[in-house]
Amino acid sequence: MAGNWAILGWSVAILALGFSVVLVLSMVRLRGDKAGLDAVLQSAMDAIITVDARQRVVLFNEAAQTMFGCTAAQAIGAPLDRFIPQRFRAAHYAHVERFAHSGKTSRRMGSLPAPQSMLWALRADGREFPIEASISHAKAGGNNLLTVILRDVSERDRARQELQQAREDAREIESRLAAIVDSAMDAIITVDASQRIVLFNGAAEKMFGCSAAEAMAGTLERFVPQRLRAVHHEHVERYAATGETSRRMGMRSQLLALRSDGSEFPIEASISQAIVGDQKLLTVILHDITQRNRAEEEARRANDELRGLSLAMLEMREAERTRIARELHDELGQLLTALKMDVDELGTKIPRERTDLAQYAASMGRLLDTTVATTRRISSDLRPLVLDDLGLVAAVEWLLEDLAQRTGITFELDLDPACVGLGEPHASTLFRIIQESLTNVARHARATHVAVRLRCEGRFEVLTIADNGIGMPADARAKPGSFGLRGLRERVLLLGGTLSILGGANAGTTLTVHLPMPEMANREPA
Repeated sequence: MAGNWAILGWSVAILALGFSVVLVLSMVRLRGDKAGLDAVLQSAMDAIITVDARQRVVLFNEAAQTMFGCTAAQAIGAPLDRFIPQRFRAAHYAHVERFAHSGKTSRRMGSLPAPQSMLWALRADGREFPIEASISHAKAGGNNLLTVILRDVSERDRARQELQQAREDAREIESRLAAIVDSAMDAIITVDASQRIVLFNGAAEKMFGCSAAEAMAGTLERFVPQRLRAVHHEHVERYAATGETSRRMGMRSQLLALRSDGSEFPIEASISQAIVGDQKLLTVILHDITQRNRAEEEARRANDELRGLSLAMLEMREAERTRIARELHDELGQLLTALKMDVDELGTKIPRERTDLAQYAASMGRLLDTTVATTRRISSDLRPLVLDDLGLVAAVEWLLEDLAQRTGITFELDLDPACVGLGEPHASTLFRIIQESLTNVARHARATHVAVRLRCEGRFEVLTIADNGIGMPADARAKPGSFGLRGLRERVLLLGGTLSILGGANAGTTLTVHLPMPEMANREPA
């Protein structure tokens, strides 16, 4: 039935123009102004074709000539179905006949919805094209005349098809986007300007223990702990007013979300906004970081335990060094001193004629002197007793004076009295840092001057060691065999401090250490 209507129709009607032409015809008929009628018909923008009772063309205006690629002389006298595709001609002829005998003055042609009602015409070159049309019926001088007004809708139909294709493409993109959003591993929630939920993906359902249907019946605040809702609502409102396209949330503090069962959990989140149509939409992407926080806490706990163990081992090592150094200094040193005295006494009892024995005794004495000096050096390297007996100031002065004697490097020492009465392990750490740094200066810096400064700044002890040497290349600090610097850094880290090294070529080197002040209620300056 729909196909019959499509065949019977020949164009989609333009009733307004049809009524206008009928009105003009009436006015011209009353006035008898044929020239005026021709002018109106020829100037019309739509094609106008009039046929007689046998459906022979009697009027073919300029717009029709342009539309069909045919002159009026070629068209007039020819049957109307010349301009109709072959497959529609029989049905069209019958349709026009019925309309001519219906008694109606006008009718829209093609009354069914597109595409069933699409009407087709035929150009002189054989090309088909879609049209709209209306038909009217009038008598003139006893003759029945039928007038068809046509409009070429090729461009509009092409635009309609393109629009339909665009809509199908948009639906396909929307379907793909929906699939992507729903398959995302992170929760995705979209809200409107009033913060009511309009999208709630599968990951969000799993995260919050709530179906999308339940979620989209409420606002985003449902998933925010009660005590945080006012602040959260205000934060989202402020963000929506900024016009920023995206922002990471919770830069200053950890974010918490609320599951349907009332349990809270930590999240990472980012928020973005976009205008869709005339509506502003805000989208939040959430990631549950409960497991990560737990892993980080376990790592921190393990690191704290390892740091405590390392610090205890460091203290034990320093204590063992102190014990060995004191035994070397006191017991072995005393034994060697006694042996030296015995050798000296033995030398006095050798007869003068036994010069060989006297030389042997003198050689033994020199060997004992060397042994005593070596023992003292080893004892000092292990743990200078001056650090325990006289404190950090005297120990650092001893290091600098020894450096000056061995290398000729001048020094400058500035120790804040408030920082020098430190107990263990701070005193040992600072001493070892200074000792290792001065050793590096002597070996590598080619310096002529070194300055050591220890100050108390707020809650930190700040140690600075600066020389005027050749400097330290950046890659030298990361050498695989650079255990001295790594050892210093580890010592500082064990006490919760930081170590930095600055310096370039021929600019000297500055080592700076920040150590948190220890809790020492009864500490007195040395």
